[in-house]
Amino acid sequence: MSTTARAFWLREPGAGEILPVDLPDPGAGEVLVRTLVSGISRGTEALVFRGGVPAGQYAVMRAPFQDGDFPGPVKYGYLNVGLVESGPDSLSGRTVFCLHPHQTAYVVPADAVTVVPDDVPARRAVLAGTLETAVNALWDARPLVGDRTAVVGAGMVGLCVARLLTGLPGVEVTVVDTDLSRAEAAETLGARFAAPGEAPDGLDLVVHASGTSAGLQTSLDLIAADGVVTDLSWYGDEPVTLDLGGRFHSARLGIRASQVGEIAARRRGRRSHADRMALALRLLADPAYDALLTGESAFEDLPVVMGKLASGSIPALCHTITYPDDSSTTGAGGR
Repeated sequence: MSTTARAFWLREPGAGEILPVDLPDPGAGEVLVRTLVSGISRGTEALVFRGGVPAGQYAVMRAPFQDGDFPGPVKYGYLNVGLVESGPDSLSGRTVFCLHPHQTAYVVPADAVTVVPDDVPARRAVLAGTLETAVNALWDARPLVGDRTAVVGAGMVGLCVARLLTGLPGVEVTVVDTDLSRAEAAETLGARFAAPGEAPDGLDLVVHASGTSAGLQTSLDLIAADGVVTDLSWYGDEPVTLDLGGRFHSARLGIRASQVGEIAARRRGRRSHADRMALALRLLADPAYDALLTGESAFEDLPVVMGKLASGSIPALCHTITYPDDSSTTGAGGR
């Protein structure tokens, strides 16, 4: 007997809906997962929601278990924590993280899920995909003991990077953002906060995560001569404009892109994607990351909530989605 779940779909740019999905019985080496909570990666998912994925990046920006194609209809998302209801004995009954869209239940290969450590609450565990990005960023950026650093952009990714940097001996971390309301989260995570015009310059290391031209320009302005800005931003279909006629050339500055789809070059061959994800989940034992969990809504409200997040009418870092305990899956024909 087939199982019916429900999933959030972007019907077309700016319009989402919840639709039934027929699930197969899990086969050998597969798991059936009932979702407990999912998280909205606001920057990327808002861009997807408004139809901002450039046509040339459709293939590159596919999520691991995406259905449909950009700009829509498409089922997109990648921060999902659930309970394994059927699968290998080693996973049955375990809470797991999966890079899966917003859906009440799903069947995936067993190696696509990572067990959430017992000391990491399910709601905090949705940050694993974001913290994995931050881990990869520091593998690319290669901070050193005692570095003076800045993270430009106080979104989910930027604040995760900042928290990791604060754990390194002697490292000074300033989070830079135009949104002064992000100061509390930055300080809770152990970093200083500054508006762009108040940030220290001559820095050893700068990570950019604002997704804006202005943020990238600020990053170049803050880094010391011969420095390289590590850029985590994905700009989608937005053009990027920089002033490279100033000190960029004379100070021999550089920009390095860091993207989570590949392991950072300095770790490639020695760390797998599974290793990196498991590390991110272990790091989430740190309760300070709860500062990133700024809102919560029910799954049924997701079409409206996604629109509000995309428009900015809900101010959020990581907005989480809760799922019903008793209606995630039904027999064939159920809704």
